[in-house]
Amino acid sequence: MRKTVLSLMSVATLALAGCNNAPSTSPSTDAASSTSTDTAVATKVANEVSGTISVRGPVQPSANAQLVINLADVSSDAAGAAPLASKTSPAGTFPQPFQLTFNPADVKPDHLYVVKVVVTDGDRHFVMPIQAPVLAKGNKNDGVSIELIAEQTQGEKVLAAFTADQKQLGAMKVTHGTKLEPNASRGWQLFRQAGEIQFIRELVDYGDKGFTSTDYAYKDGKVWAVVQQTMANSGAKPSSIDRAGWSDDGTLVLKQHEVGSDVQTLDDDMAAKLHRQAMDILSLATNGKNK
Repeated sequence: MRKTVLSLMSVATLALAGCNNAPSTSPSTDAASSTSTDTAVATKVANEVSGTISVRGPVQPSANAQLVINLADVSSDAAGAAPLASKTSPAGTFPQPFQLTFNPADVKPDHLYVVKVVVTDGDRHFVMPIQAPVLAKGNKNDGVSIELIAEQTQGEKVLAAFTADQKQLGAMKVTHGTKLEPNASRGWQLFRQAGEIQFIRELVDYGDKGFTSTDYAYKDGKVWAVVQQTMANSGAKPSSIDRAGWSDDGTLVLKQHEVGSDVQTLDDDMAAKLHRQAMDILSLATNGKNK
């Protein structure tokens, strides 16, 4: 009996020794490993914002366009603050990826951050119609999708306003006039709305030297847009169309010379000539009163 008891005790002792030598699977060790991994992932995301930029619509930036990307704090108490990250480069083609790296220590958890993208292409700007929030407040940092649209240029805005006013001529009060000159026969219609001169349409027949049909638009007695069609005779299709328009401060912003389907830049001398024509016909049609 004594030998049996000793044998059982020996087995128990060996079993305990085996347990003590087994690899440890402490829950605290697993948690530490998981936390370390999560921290590494968070750090990777927290110092970088990335995504894709695309341009919507048929108008695309030219080879001369410039792309500017900013990671900005747009919180109310961050007005004037420098971007957390910024990048300027030739625009290239779209869609295209982007990546901005910044210092995570600069991020304030309670602030609002967005990616701002703008493409400048001469007079035209491509802008974001929808903001792209990132970083704090649960917003993601990668896979950010940014879409740009082309804004109207100042010249296009002038032309759109000119065309809209042109469509209202039928509702305006109209007076007529003519003048026979040595080398041309000139006729015009003057359109008023609420007593103010809005438009003058001038037709000039130069005989075998051609024919022009010109619409002049005015605001407060000042020229703001001119569209002139040049043709072989009054019944022919235009051989060219010149368009000029000025902003409120007098800057020439619309300058187009169209021949067929080719639209070129109207030169400054021709734009100045159209402006002089507009003032001359205004004086002629109002007997020098210009109103």
